[in-house]
Amino acid sequence: MLFFKCKDTLNFTFLCLIINHEFYCKNIANLNPKKIVIAGGPGTGKTSIINHLKSKGFLCYDEVSREITLQARKDGIDQLFLTDPFLFSEKLLEGRTQQFKNAAKEKESIVFLDRGLPDVLAYMDYTDEKYPKHFIETCNIYKYDAIFVVAPWKDIFVSDNERYENFEQAIEIHDHLIKTYKRFGYQLIDVPIGSVKKRADFILEFLNLQ
Repeated sequence: MLFFKCKDTLNFTFLCLIINHEFYCKNIANLNPKKIVIAGGPGTGKTSIINHLKSKGFLCYDEVSREITLQARKDGIDQLFLTDPFLFSEKLLEGRTQQFKNAAKEKESIVFLDRGLPDVLAYMDYTDEKYPKHFIETCNIYKYDAIFVVAPWKDIFVSDNERYENFEQAIEIHDHLIKTYKRFGYQLIDVPIGSVKKRADFILEFLNLQ
């Protein structure tokens, strides 16, 4: 128990406000769910891991790029990534920022996300595309609690209508992702190659959720 001697009621009230504010700031973070990113290049199995975690009852946010691509096609743009790559990147940044904000309001203790904000910059670096300062500022403002990285794995790599890269390009993108996440101060956790269950179990065991 702490006792304070204050000269008057105003000083005492002010001191109480400071103490309460410090207590609030220290503990409010504990009320927010931990935001965990599953990152990696295209075709690495991220979505399969996310779907497996969903099946186990965990709250997961899906990758937003496919949704953006499909919406663009409805609007008459067949391949937005190729037609207007900067607009595509802007929409990704907006979508993942909104995901972060939504995740922070969830009641669950942990939220898994398929890709994070730094992915946007990594892909733009890969294509040698310039981006404005607010892209960097956004990645600095909205920080995740942990980043799990899945490496390219040729045995499971498959191209489709929403995936433009081949396997060699996927490796290059992976390297840019590693570099970009480290640029923002993240300690990356490598997920070993294996079955979807094995990979998901590794993540859950690392987080003490098994």
